[in-house]
Amino acid sequence: MTATANRANCKQSAKIVASAIFRCRLLTSKMKKAILSGGTIASILCLVPPVQALQVQVTPTNPQLGDTLSVVIQVNNTSETPTVSLQQKTYKAFPMGNNRFRALLPTTPLERPGMRQIQVTGDAQKQSVNVQVRDRAFPTQSIWLPPGKDSEGTDAEFDRVDAFKALVTPEKFWNGKFLRPNAGEITTIYGVRRYYNGVFAKDYYHRGVDYAGPYGSPVVAPAAGRVALVGRESQGFKIHGNVVGIDHGQGVASILLHLSRIDVKEGDFVQAGQVIGTLGSTGASTGPHLHWGLYVNGQSVDPVPWRLQGFE
Repeated sequence: MTATANRANCKQSAKIVASAIFRCRLLTSKMKKAILSGGTIASILCLVPPVQALQVQVTPTNPQLGDTLSVVIQVNNTSETPTVSLQQKTYKAFPMGNNRFRALLPTTPLERPGMRQIQVTGDAQKQSVNVQVRDRAFPTQSIWLPPGKDSEGTDAEFDRVDAFKALVTPEKFWNGKFLRPNAGEITTIYGVRRYYNGVFAKDYYHRGVDYAGPYGSPVVAPAAGRVALVGRESQGFKIHGNVVGIDHGQGVASILLHLSRIDVKEGDFVQAGQVIGTLGSTGASTGPHLHWGLYVNGQSVDPVPWRLQGFE
């Protein structure tokens, strides 16, 4: 081969190598010399790693209505936050460290069971994950409220409570499993459908867990967070009564109803297990008890899995 032909081959090889060499950061000088002298480029091309598929994990693996779905995404490029969508709603994903992000998706008793298709976008890729959500039998209960304890609240009450439930704070305040907020016996589970004074409450389900305990017994924060709502029966909270709302961060919030006493104020940061008030019977209540509601991205979910399994 003439010197002119050899130079032409070297130039052509160099052009091909240039498009791939940025991915081959560990090439030795000997390898580079061999390639640029007209040697085969197959060795360098085989060193270019393939694009890694987006890794998505959804738990629990066998969910039922009322469960919270945890969607964890492993990415290579953390410069862009992945997006997670379900049923035409997009949920924010938050960083967990080690190139992982997580979004929390609520399910409720008012939904139909069946297949859900979760859409995930990240690393310039799109992936669909199918999740089967099982049905669940929710019991029915009749509640008779005495005069003056009707089940109709005020607009101001619901406006404040709705604003609290819609909070999505970037920080994650909780750590590990949630605690029982009261030592009393559980009398009403999550998801129960109700009749109030003989009238079926359409589109209603029991949005939490009720604990029946001694009047004045301590109520504690189920997890760390910032107090974002304090409402009182004297301020028009006819349904919730004396109420405390705790923002646990990243769209997760606890609301504690019917308190006899409130020991915190809005803006306070509370730790898991810290006393925030005492059990009572204010608002739409037929007797001393605590109602604990847990909300994920504005929807009421079953608090029990958060106590038993937890979400890190």
